[in-house]
Amino acid sequence: MAGMTDAPPIRRSPVAMRDCNLARSFELIGDRWTLLILRSALYGVRRFDDFQADLDLPRSVLSNRLAGLVENGIMERREYRQKGQRARVEYPLTNMGRTLGLPFLAMTQWGDRWVGDKPSPLTLRSKASGQKLSAALVDERGGRVQASDIEMVINPVYVRPVGKRRK
Repeated sequence: MAGMTDAPPIRRSPVAMRDCNLARSFELIGDRWTLLILRSALYGVRRFDDFQADLDLPRSVLSNRLAGLVENGIMERREYRQKGQRARVEYPLTNMGRTLGLPFLAMTQWGDRWVGDKPSPLTLRSKASGQKLSAALVDERGGRVQASDIEMVINPVYVRPVGKRRK
């Protein structure tokens, strides 16, 4: 049996959620509507009515989620005015928000492999070479790393003692 040679199960994450930046990231962007708003924003949607039409979500939910994204620095609230129209608000991504493109690309690749039942509607290509791009782990020098060569190293300051439970 394959399971017989696997490492023993880990009973608890070695890093407490309060110290884990991945958990903190999930707190900011982890609900369904927020993720879908960010997906649309990464495609270039910026205006409230366009988000609402694109996602078909209640206006109150959209307003609440956009406010949270602005408060957390992922989007900014900026007025714009088209000629002859009243001032309106758009929500462009900040630099912090734009850098979510890479993890979203990685999730797209994951979905293409495990969830999708037809070819992906999205392909990224290098402008210079025309080659298809993919998310991958690279070392400090830019060399691609194989999964078998990855080691998780946890800063000892954050390692939870074994057997102690949080009260």
